Amino acid sequence: MASAQHPPGDLNLPVFRYHADPIASGSVEASGAECACCKVRRGYIYTGPAFCEAELDDALCPWCIANGSAHEKFDASFADPTGFPDGIPQPVIDEIAFRTPGFNTWQQSKWLACCGDPAAFLEPAGQKELRARYPQIEGTLMMYVVHELGISGAAATRFLASLDRDHGPTAYVFACRHCDARPAYIDYL
Repeated sequence: MASAQHPPGDLNLPVFRYHADPIASGSVEASGAECACCKVRRGYIYTGPAFCEAELDDALCPWCIANGSAHEKFDASFADPTGFPDGIPQPVIDEIAFRTPGFNTWQQSKWLACCGDPAAFLEPAGQKELRARYPQIEGTLMMYVVHELGISGAAATRFLASLDRDHGPTAYVFACRHCDARPAYIDYL
């Protein structure tokens, strides 16, 4: 079966409430690849995790994620539905887990929340990105290093300075959808 081409003029990516810019975050890239779900070459392909039986690395378009067809066809999830804080309504968890692009991490991803609602994922960040775009969260990340990772003193300062978007350890930055907070956590091998 020949693949269809994406219709010109319809190249706007779907809107994801909880992952506002999946191109900037690295979860979606420009590509001529055919989507494994709809069999259309839409000009973009999802590069994040797809948790399912099928091998879907770099194989789904953002439109099939957004409309739920990738989840329906492959029983794919893009975030762990059990990895959300208590009190998040099930329809919101389903929206993020089954109809929102996820993001690659070194180990198990977490979806952070603020103001009783999951935050929107912004991007993985190293020290360079943090200093340029999120200097206000350095203290929050230092507290994470000390209290969650159990690293203190000069070792904590060195660890924070070693953050790297591409090689780890990496900070994962979110934006609260209700206030100015930027929740974040650190993951590494």
